[in-house]
Amino acid sequence: MQTKPFRIGTRGSPLALAQAYETRDRLMAAHGMAADRFEIVVLSTMGDRITDRSLSEIGGKGLFTEELEQQLLSGDLDFAVHSSKDMPTRLPDGLHISAYLPREDPRDAFVGRSAPKLLELPEGATIGSSSLRRQALIRRLRPDINVITFRGLVDTRLRKLAEGQVDATLLALAGLRRLGKQDVPTEILDPVEFPPAPAQGAICIESRIGDDRADSLLSAINDRATFDAVSCERAFLSALDGSCRTPIAGYAVVSGDQIAFSGMILTPDGATSHRISAEGKRGEAELIGIRAGEEVRMKAGPDFFTSWS
Repeated sequence: MQTKPFRIGTRGSPLALAQAYETRDRLMAAHGMAADRFEIVVLSTMGDRITDRSLSEIGGKGLFTEELEQQLLSGDLDFAVHSSKDMPTRLPDGLHISAYLPREDPRDAFVGRSAPKLLELPEGATIGSSSLRRQALIRRLRPDINVITFRGLVDTRLRKLAEGQVDATLLALAGLRRLGKQDVPTEILDPVEFPPAPAQGAICIESRIGDDRADSLLSAINDRATFDAVSCERAFLSALDGSCRTPIAGYAVVSGDQIAFSGMILTPDGATSHRISAEGKRGEAELIGIRAGEEVRMKAGPDFFTSWS
């Protein structure tokens, strides 16, 4: 019998902690376990420590996961909780995503100071965002807008907005809801015109391959619809680039035994974009994502990823 508490690794931001405690609470409810059977272990990642540059400049998504994954591999953690969109498409040998919690709303939230909607911002207004996807989609819809890199915790970005450093910013609606800030958005962006990032709104749990004890514990809280949808989206991402250097959007919806996927790739200036749609059986979720990525890459042509990199 497990005598030591299960050690749950997480970053230390308010949102990361909320996700870790949601995971713990779901495990407690699913297994009838007490809180003292779990220990929340907070680690600082390089992605948390460096906030003045974009992720593409400092190494990509792995900067939010590397320290946690090292502790997983060493056995110091039993599993780690992540925002799925922060996860690299290739995980370290020996680790896998073993569960997803039920997905929150994946849409982007617009928070405006000088106007309540993106299309109502005055010409030449400034929006702060660290996401290349969001930056490209903003420029696609509003080429007159000035977009600047804007990183930091949710509260930090909202404070900078209130101080007038920018006219607006964009945040994930899921994160705002998990923080109890669902009243903050002034507009919820249409997922057709402003498609979300692959895996946005989903919490995933990473563990060691072959750790049957952890996988047995986690299987009880795995949401299969989220698992299949996000696996499709991550496969699409993997077939294209998978880093933070390319603006990529993708969203899959599960209905019964079917899955429908839509994706988009853009140039960073938003001037050129290519869409793709695909559907099929849920059991082929990853294959559908891979084929969609390969097809949109062919549609874009060989020069798409090199003409602006």
